Amino acid sequence: MTSWNKNIYRSLLILSFVGLNAVILWGLGEVWVFWNSGADKASILHTGIEVDDSNQPEIEWAILENQGRPMEKQTLLDIERDYVRSWYVRSVAMASNDSYGLDDYYTDSLRSKLYQVLQLNKANGITLEETTLAHHPVLEFYSTDGTLVVFSDHNVESYREVWQGGEMLHAMREIKSYQVMMLLEDGFWRIRHLVEDKHPSSPITEIRDLGSPQIESIKGLNYYPAQTPWNIFGSGFNEEIIKEDFARIRGMGLNTIRIFVPYEAFGKEKVTEDKQSKLMKVFDMAARMDLKVLVTLFDFYGNYDLTDWTATHRHADTLVKLLKEHPALLGWDIKNEPDLDFDSRGKNKVLAWLEEMICQISKWDRGHPVTIGWSSPQAADLLADKVHFISFHYYDKPNQFQKTYSSLKEKAGNTPILLSEFGISSYSGFWNAFSGSEQEQKVYYTEMTSVLKQQEIPFMFWTLYDFKEVPKEVVGRYPWRRQPQKYFGCVTVEGLEKPSFKVLDQTPVK
Repeated sequence: MTSWNKNIYRSLLILSFVGLNAVILWGLGEVWVFWNSGADKASILHTGIEVDDSNQPEIEWAILENQGRPMEKQTLLDIERDYVRSWYVRSVAMASNDSYGLDDYYTDSLRSKLYQVLQLNKANGITLEETTLAHHPVLEFYSTDGTLVVFSDHNVESYREVWQGGEMLHAMREIKSYQVMMLLEDGFWRIRHLVEDKHPSSPITEIRDLGSPQIESIKGLNYYPAQTPWNIFGSGFNEEIIKEDFARIRGMGLNTIRIFVPYEAFGKEKVTEDKQSKLMKVFDMAARMDLKVLVTLFDFYGNYDLTDWTATHRHADTLVKLLKEHPALLGWDIKNEPDLDFDSRGKNKVLAWLEEMICQISKWDRGHPVTIGWSSPQAADLLADKVHFISFHYYDKPNQFQKTYSSLKEKAGNTPILLSEFGISSYSGFWNAFSGSEQEQKVYYTEMTSVLKQQEIPFMFWTLYDFKEVPKEVVGRYPWRRQPQKYFGCVTVEGLEKPSFKVLDQTPVK
């Protein structure tokens, strides 16, 4: 028996030895593969916080006749990468009062100063949430040995919130300039000095004055093709169908459409070329039909966190620069019904993101108006002093509209107002106790258009077509919400005109 136990022990020792060596060999093999696969070696050398590369503030270099050696293109990219990451890591540290990760992006002397700030904030229960939005660095010196670089960073746009005990004490948007020195250590560029430049910076870009935007003549609708609702730019994109639809819209005497750009489907911070191409084709077709287009950005977006701001800016920047010269462009609707996110995301957080996006788009496109598609007239006076015209949705009873509109107009002052969504479903079935009908839809539109015409209110109704399917992401899974949503059109899925079609037809009577 003793001999048998000894054999078992020997076998276990041999197996353990073989297993241990196998693990060691496997680990060495993985390291070899890693170093030879083109992976970012920063992830193994940098031991601190993982950096989110969706953090992409606007950055534009100006290179002077700097002293020292000429700057290599790849080196400049490396400097830019580590410089942008250093700001991100610092913002994470300030938000958590935890120094983890700072070692990777700051040298000893600067780290000690940052540690003092973190300790002071932690002692007072204060946290800072911040992000930089734009950098304009000017290269001034690059050492002969390639280990030191000096540059100034002009007009650094940033947004910061000061929190204490779960309450926001202060929020500010700033533009400052800095003198920066970075050292190359362990293959990475770390900040040695970051000193604020006391010279005045450029003023913060405010919304530009376009005069009174020409929206009073708008008569339009919110557009999706019948077969691809909420997915016009997907795999079912069909130019012929869109052309026919635009001809039908123009034949109704309408002059404007409102379309929606889904944030994630378009590639978030890196808008895909395929989506850009399809969007441009829609605009070209609209221009040929003499239709103006109001673009609603950030459909199905709901984050608003400071850490996500620069990604949304790169998204909007791409689209604005793509379309701002197009003759069909009417203007920019920042977000559809953002007030519905107040409860889940926080009202202040949503409003801060909206206000900053207005500012950014006003900087990129100085020729077109900006608005926000509020879900109700009760919310539509928010940021009224920041937009060029107010845009709101109305789905209540027609006999209450006049009073509601008058109240909003009083709050709006001289800011023009667009009714950018209104309508009623003709659905009649189990989920609404068979209470709807196409005739009731006609009566609704008759009453609404009468008031709109009398008050000369520009409008866009919801929508041209009924839909076979409505994505659950739009109204949820519940059938009593999804079924009525399928029947808001003035044209059936089969292409037949409903009684409401003639009411909404704006062709002048001969």
